[in-house]
Amino acid sequence: MPMRNLAFTILIVAIAGIASPAFALTVSPPRVEITGDPGTTLQGKIELFNEQEGTRTFFTTFENFEPSGESGAPRFIGAKNDLATWIKTADKVVLESGKRSIVPFSITIPKSAEPGGHFAAIFFGSQAPGVEGGGQVSVGGKIGVLVLLRVSGEVAEGGGLLEFIAAGKQRFFSALPVTFAYRLNNTGGDRVVPLGEIKIKNTLRMTSATLLANKNEGSVLPSSARKFEVVWGEESQPANEKEQKTESPGFFEMAGRQWGDFHLGWYTAELNVSWGATNQIANQSYSFFIIPWQLLLIIFVILAIVWFLGKIGLKKYNRYIIAQARQPFDSAQDKQIK
Repeated sequence: MPMRNLAFTILIVAIAGIASPAFALTVSPPRVEITGDPGTTLQGKIELFNEQEGTRTFFTTFENFEPSGESGAPRFIGAKNDLATWIKTADKVVLESGKRSIVPFSITIPKSAEPGGHFAAIFFGSQAPGVEGGGQVSVGGKIGVLVLLRVSGEVAEGGGLLEFIAAGKQRFFSALPVTFAYRLNNTGGDRVVPLGEIKIKNTLRMTSATLLANKNEGSVLPSSARKFEVVWGEESQPANEKEQKTESPGFFEMAGRQWGDFHLGWYTAELNVSWGATNQIANQSYSFFIIPWQLLLIIFVILAIVWFLGKIGLKKYNRYIIAQARQPFDSAQDKQIK
């Protein structure tokens, strides 16, 4: 069973009237990708690590999920059917402070399961699940592992590239970064992972940069569209500093950026992505200008000042040369007069 550790974990804190107590539990892997045939039972393992003080009990629940908008974030929709009802594991896990535990789980795929993608999460919560209105509800914190199951069989694939633009459909930029966005639609029966690159070519058609189109290998779930963003020239600045610094950069700060990473002219971003078992391909381009006007204005002012001072200096130099050249003639005239 393939498992992939990614850089994200889902943390949901449910609040019912009062704030929940501190909740610190680490799960690994945060995402499980698995494939199986109808009628088979698959096995897997999840590692839990209790970072809290004291012995804690964590209760397990399951929920199916579907896409929420085009951000790629999951929306949990309960456990009445499908994958959430096929997963089995221990009802609860008791962990001492600073201890780890391996929690096995199984997925029993019904013989009648539809081929394609099925998606759910295994949650570990600090509160025992209660029943309210026919569904499971928990109060407190809970953390989950996404389970992405592909049931073997013939699966239809469809969809395509909906749009490729710069953020806000902007065509003129004064400096990097430039954020590109593309939207991919999936009308098939399983999730797809678009892979490819964006090549940035300058006015001379030389490649200025090559960017991964889906660096984190995000998925597009069936019957949904997802928006992917790719940044060219992202600032090397800590995330906390980015959050604190919300003001637009000043004139001279912008000019400094332009000087440090100089770009000028007409650019074209060329997107090339492929996805799916049938290797569907999409290509699209987007053209834009980068005009570092702050830096160009400073350079123009400096050149104007240099030209003006040079002009004055040249006049003075010419007067000096003429005066030096006339000195022998004036001296000769003075002698004749005497």
